[in-house]
Amino acid sequence: MESDQVKQLIEAGLPGCEVTVTGDGSHFDATVIGDIFAGKSLVKKQQLVYATINDRISSGELHALTIKTYTPQEWEKASKLRVS
Repeated sequence: MESDQVKQLIEAGLPGCEVTVTGDGSHFDATVIGDIFAGKSLVKKQQLVYATINDRISSGELHALTIKTYTPQEWEKASKLRVS
């Protein structure tokens, strides 16, 4: 599986989100930015992202995904602090 494929799956499942994915093979890092995360706990945010790729994890095609989620406002603040 390629980074672009993981990105497309997340984007398809979370329309309107900005998605960046790095990694190769079966281990990836995803940064997902969207209003959908407003008011949600960290666990709920990650569950939303995992739901978009869960079938790939179940099949073993995707082994590990590290997720960082932000609202646009959180991302703006994190970017100023140079946190990703």
